[in-house]
Amino acid sequence: MTFVSDLEPKSLWRHFDQILTIPRGSKEEDRIRAYVVDHAEKLELPFQVDGTGNVVVSKPATEGCEDSPVIILQSHLDMVNEKNSDVDHDFDQDPIQPREDGDYLTASGTTLGSDNGIGLSAMLAIMEADDMVHGPLELLFTVDEETGLTGASNLDPEMLQGRRLINLDSEEEGSLCVGCAGGADSALSLPISKMPAPEGSVALKVELKGLKGGHSGIDIHLQRGNATQLLTRALWAVGQDTAFHLARLEGGNKHNAVPREASAVVVLADQDRAAFEAAITGTLEAIQDEFRPAEPGAQFSISQVDVPGEVWDHDSTGKVMALVVALPHGVISMSYDIAGLVETSTNLATVKPQNGTVEIGLSSRSSVASALEALRQRIRSAASLAGASVEEGGGYPGWKPDLQSELLQVVRKVHERELGTDPKIEAIHAGLECGLIGEMIPGMDMISFGPQIEFPHSPDERVHVASVDRFFKLLAATLKDLAFAR
Repeated sequence: MTFVSDLEPKSLWRHFDQILTIPRGSKEEDRIRAYVVDHAEKLELPFQVDGTGNVVVSKPATEGCEDSPVIILQSHLDMVNEKNSDVDHDFDQDPIQPREDGDYLTASGTTLGSDNGIGLSAMLAIMEADDMVHGPLELLFTVDEETGLTGASNLDPEMLQGRRLINLDSEEEGSLCVGCAGGADSALSLPISKMPAPEGSVALKVELKGLKGGHSGIDIHLQRGNATQLLTRALWAVGQDTAFHLARLEGGNKHNAVPREASAVVVLADQDRAAFEAAITGTLEAIQDEFRPAEPGAQFSISQVDVPGEVWDHDSTGKVMALVVALPHGVISMSYDIAGLVETSTNLATVKPQNGTVEIGLSSRSSVASALEALRQRIRSAASLAGASVEEGGGYPGWKPDLQSELLQVVRKVHERELGTDPKIEAIHAGLECGLIGEMIPGMDMISFGPQIEFPHSPDERVHVASVDRFFKLLAATLKDLAFAR
């Protein structure tokens, strides 16, 4: 255990401290699910596990509240595993190293997992609490949220009796979330042809790193740089005057994280090296200046490496660069209905060579179904021009706001009474499992709130410590009020 266990509220932070030692990347939730189930068994609380791995733990009402409506609390078990390239960390076995940063808790060069580890820890604390007033509770722990909400997509609805759900996966203190965007992924595969590296060649590795990245839904409006697209943009520009072959181009790791680092191996004639280095340096310095307000830490490097036996031919080199530069990334449109809300966006998430192809992944979001489809058509069009094939996932639905929600009215009053402020009512551009659960179980009244979590899905992720205490107090008071609401 670390200093984290001594933070307030201790009942929540003690679980979070333990969670820091448990690997729980998406699709690797066996150990964290076992932790939840073991906790339920020790408390003699009934639980169910469906065929997908989602868990529902039932907790009886406190005395006198047995006739209250069932309330569902919901968080996801998995986290995004992201680290800086210079950090030696194995997410499959190494504990996350927490550290204090002023008023915040963060990690040492990796994601912290406060998304959604704080919500998860809050539910574990509530499971064991004997001093809280509440009606019957169903605590829903879903799997694989971060790679497509597949746990919620395959949830067995028969496990749930409640029709009021509080999602604990929001990341802005003082806000009550009542809606979210839908989304879908696109996977492009571009065949490449290879040839022997020309005689008299030199190989250079060009890297761009130090960008902030971030959550492709929550942070997309910040207009941070996409390391992969910016590096490719520079290479494409230089390639108009200096011939070279690519031997490798890659960047990005997760579909819902903006790429922070990218690298390429360029093979060219030795006599062209000086011209190439001068041109790529000038182009990347211009890009640094362009993005400096959003990306003050951006840096690039050029180093000589061994010449590979094979390179991509000129046609493949040109097509890959042109496609990566042409594909959309970032905010596509803002909402006409809600000021400041991103309506449609896409994240050019991953570019990786693989077995004679370059695989490109994009994650698109929109609160308007037709706009999402138009964006995917745009991606398909660019892929078609380059000769790439496209596979599209089925996606997930958005969550339409209901400002007349009875649950919203209760939580809003509790927020004003307990925290002394009128909360902001908002929809978010990120995807939440509420959309899927609401579509699966008609009539589900839903709301989402949480503490202040910043820069999720990146090694800069941090959670404001004092906000967690306020979040937990809000949750406890809400459950008490709902226990007496009929």
